[in-house]
Amino acid sequence: MSGPGFVHLHVHSAYSLLEGALQLGRLLDLARADQQPAIGIADTNNLFGALEFSEKAKGKGIQPLVGVELAVDFSAMEDSQDRMQERGHDRGRFGKGGVVLLATTSGGFANLSRLVSRAHLEGENGRVAARLAWLEAEALDGIVCLSGGPEGAVDPWFANNLDGIALARLDRLRELFGDRFYVELQRHGRPQEALNEARLIDYAYRRGVPLVATNEPFFSTPDDFEAHDALLAIAGGTVLAQTERRKLSDQHYFKTRAEMQRLFADLPEALDNSVEIAQRVGYRPKKRDPVLPTFAATPGQSPAEAVAAEAQALAEMARTGLDRRIATVGIAAGKTEAEYRERLEFELGIIEKMKYPGYFLIVADFIQWAKAQGIPVGPGRGSGAGSLVAYATTITDLDPLRYNLLFERFLNPERVSMPDFDIDFCQDRRDEVIRYVQRKYGTEQVAQIITFGTLQARAVLRDVGRVLQMPYGQVDRIAKLVPANPADPWTLERSLKEVPQLRMMADEDEQVAELLAIGQKLEGLYRHASTHAAGIVIGDRPLQQLAPLYRDPRSDMPVSQYNMKWSESAGLVKFDFLGLKTLTTIKRAVDMINRDGGSFRIEDIPLDDPATYRLYQLGDTAGVFQVEGAGMRRALVDMKPDRFEDIIALVALYRPGPMDNIPLFNDRKHGREDVEYPHEALREVLDETYGIIVYQEQVMQIAQELSGYSLGEADLLRRAMGKKIQAEMDAQRVRFQEGAARYGLKPGLADTIFDLLAKFANYGFNKSHAATYALVSYQTAYLKAHYPREFFAATMTLDMGNTDKLNEFRQDARRHGIEVVPPCVNRSDAVFNTHDGKVFYAIGAVKGVGQAVAEHIVAARGAVPFADLGDFAARVEARIINRRTLEALVNAGAFDQLVGRREQAFAAIDAIVAVAQRTNANAADGIVDMFTADRPEPIALNQSVAGWLPVERLAREHAAIGFHLSGHPLDQYAELFDRLRVQSWSSFEHAVKEDGARAGRLAGTIATRNDRRTKKGTPMAIIALSDASGGYEVIAFSEQIGQFSDVLQPGKSVVLTVEADERPDGISLRLTGAEPIEGLAEKVGRRLTVFAGSDRCLAPIRSQLKPGGEGQVSFIVVRDNGAREYEVELKGGYRISPELAGAVKAMDGVIDVRLN
Repeated sequence: MSGPGFVHLHVHSAYSLLEGALQLGRLLDLARADQQPAIGIADTNNLFGALEFSEKAKGKGIQPLVGVELAVDFSAMEDSQDRMQERGHDRGRFGKGGVVLLATTSGGFANLSRLVSRAHLEGENGRVAARLAWLEAEALDGIVCLSGGPEGAVDPWFANNLDGIALARLDRLRELFGDRFYVELQRHGRPQEALNEARLIDYAYRRGVPLVATNEPFFSTPDDFEAHDALLAIAGGTVLAQTERRKLSDQHYFKTRAEMQRLFADLPEALDNSVEIAQRVGYRPKKRDPVLPTFAATPGQSPAEAVAAEAQALAEMARTGLDRRIATVGIAAGKTEAEYRERLEFELGIIEKMKYPGYFLIVADFIQWAKAQGIPVGPGRGSGAGSLVAYATTITDLDPLRYNLLFERFLNPERVSMPDFDIDFCQDRRDEVIRYVQRKYGTEQVAQIITFGTLQARAVLRDVGRVLQMPYGQVDRIAKLVPANPADPWTLERSLKEVPQLRMMADEDEQVAELLAIGQKLEGLYRHASTHAAGIVIGDRPLQQLAPLYRDPRSDMPVSQYNMKWSESAGLVKFDFLGLKTLTTIKRAVDMINRDGGSFRIEDIPLDDPATYRLYQLGDTAGVFQVEGAGMRRALVDMKPDRFEDIIALVALYRPGPMDNIPLFNDRKHGREDVEYPHEALREVLDETYGIIVYQEQVMQIAQELSGYSLGEADLLRRAMGKKIQAEMDAQRVRFQEGAARYGLKPGLADTIFDLLAKFANYGFNKSHAATYALVSYQTAYLKAHYPREFFAATMTLDMGNTDKLNEFRQDARRHGIEVVPPCVNRSDAVFNTHDGKVFYAIGAVKGVGQAVAEHIVAARGAVPFADLGDFAARVEARIINRRTLEALVNAGAFDQLVGRREQAFAAIDAIVAVAQRTNANAADGIVDMFTADRPEPIALNQSVAGWLPVERLAREHAAIGFHLSGHPLDQYAELFDRLRVQSWSSFEHAVKEDGARAGRLAGTIATRNDRRTKKGTPMAIIALSDASGGYEVIAFSEQIGQFSDVLQPGKSVVLTVEADERPDGISLRLTGAEPIEGLAEKVGRRLTVFAGSDRCLAPIRSQLKPGGEGQVSFIVVRDNGAREYEVELKGGYRISPELAGAVKAMDGVIDVRLN
């Protein structure tokens, strides 16, 4: 084919979210296969892929034409009825309202980027659109405009016989863009295209506007049409069977040049103009060197002078900071002050040579500001802790020389790449630091980074199943056959190959086959845009000059339209502001410790505290950062760490692969196995890890010791080994062997050590990161060991929304002898707190209350406790405290201090609401009763309200809190359990772990039952239970389910016989028998003794008794002075249970009951 003949100008890539199904790689492959010299992408209302497309197209030898299909709001030039029609957004009638804008010059791309950014940042009512006034006011130089096609800003008005509006819009665009405006023609076989074409051609010829032929591809081939149609239905929330929805044709595929030439053979000029537009483009977005705001430079300085000024400022800060660190913290054992200063100057030299002093100054500035505001900052994260400059400038808080951390692991002079400090902040105050950065550098120069969620395997099946109108249960079962492994995500293609049941279902059911076929075509496409959790970019100019911007509706900060990789390629420098809840936990605990004027500082704790290591050795680390999982706790018990380096090692080792070395590490640590080194020269490098390579830094040091690598070269070796690229590995092996030979190693040993390094370069962990996170772990362990009440209160506060975690911590607190008591409107806060050696449950953690209501109650209380319910009602806002809130508070026990019986408080809820409403209304009207102003309206308590049985009281409490706090339904059976030798869960757990017990008898109240099937398809159930000592799970298999299914229901209390198996991740229990507690209680002979003030209640009591058991009942009348008047022994045997005792005790005239 001679000459291009046609160039695509209106392609939708996958960045047209839930609309385009063409991944950039696939698009470029199609273009190359057709020898197309150029392609223009015009994604809907965004430039998400602009830089990525430009760079990838250039790499394929294709000229990239970068554009956008941008919606334009023409309402300023049209009457109100026209505006009403268009803003209705009926795509069936008025399309997307866009025009295609293509950048032809550098200035044109800047103008385009600015327009797209404004459309996102200033769009009205959530609509992304450029206002006509912007086009009139903004520079449009360097932009070619196409009229937009059948769904664009013009054609739909022709299609709806509103020619006047269509013609007016065409005229306005022609006026704005001049000879850079083209009338766009498309032929996809859609009725509206043929309907509009004659009018568009007529306009173009009459006004002298050039025509251009375009194909608007959304997918690769006609075979993809069905899948793409499903994608549009997913986007529109409709189903395929629905007729009134957006629908394209099977001709919206990526056509070849020959196909387009045949399609527009009657309009060769329109084809030629597509080529002419491509020839007008002389610019593409390109990668850019990092751009940072100058920190210490002055106006007018050259770039070199600015770097020198920043280098000087950093050096002064670092030298002064190191002096301060040495004076307050000291130096590491075996090191000299001269070594510290030499290392500092070495790092400063590298930082200046690589032109990164400004980066360090920026990070140091916002971290120092945060610390000055009392905002907790982590001691470090990632490889940055290997920098002494970072330690000296307080960016990090761990001495890298003390723990042999390497600077080159962070910033390698042999490989030019940006340094990357990841900073952990207290999650409650992280946003304050970001706002500080915005104030310092300007809101236009600070932004977040976009991320794109994709249609993952399980999710895409559910989406496609919905639009195919398949039964939800069927789709859910199919989706669950796709293995869910975040570390190794399974695709549908892989699942079909490796999951026989899935393949069989596809073979046997055409609709399932269709579901999977469509799902495979859509899998991996972008579903939505959101914001990177931590990434912030800072520029030296308004960021829209460096990248187009986006607005996340959930954030008030602009967002770069390029993802993290391409934002950095555009020159934007990323800073990670992470929120770490453990820092918030530590801060809350320290504040409680110092509540009464103390001066405890977590930074000052010793790292050799015996009590802290004892806690680690016992595996008593629930709530302790990094080591709270069951497997990690078992590893701690086995390791018995007694030095900080052990904690660092365990953080690094406890991961798939390296964890296989934990037993060897422990055996060598405790002398059960001799320590061996691959070579004697490596004794110093591997001494602290007992001859085992654990850290990436050790790989680097071994290459330095045995082969003469510089640490920078050794970092390149480590990276090459991690990538496993054979050519690089072969070259590095030769380099290692040559260096090792010079150091006297034999070739065979050099090869062996190289292979060992290659293995551990992939397995080894970043020691700098392990060390800083080990420090945070140690700090939380220290708090738990020395200040357990404050630790539990702080930890529970950070998990207030997780009932299961709160219950775990409550049980752990009990094991530590600490009582967690129900919430109290007079003593509790919105969050968990401590008083009188107890942890008070948070008002804000009560279900149905919420944080805002809890904070209001605490504020209303102030420094003066509520005197009674009337006082409470008078001081709270009726609009905030409603009946549902009060019910939850009563059921949780929050009014127990004001009203002794919860049922009386519950009966008074309507009165509380009424008094609050009257008091609030009077206050609003300015009405003050001078006689009662200081005496709130009293609320009378109903003395005759029926009492709640203990089981009802606990059930209500469970509903309000999520677990039993003031007691447990099984408490009433304590004597029965003693007689039947039923163990508590905690005692049985101890017997399994310490004494090797393998079977036992337990009691529990069933919380949940999760029925599922084994791999063989037989029924099984996981049953969650609790007793007063804690919660546990039991697995029941088909035989037990069949035998005990009626007993094993949520809410029932049962006695179980179980078999136990101790595993690395905890104790596994298998059910062998089950019996309802009520039945057992009635079988066992017992005596119920009733104490009453008179014999009038004897007849009602008789009516409650159930004969047929072995229990005895006696009735004792007691005088006012407490002396017995007489006793009646009821004849016969009765079925006696704690429920019966509770019911009798609640009857009028009964003073007490005794069950024994």
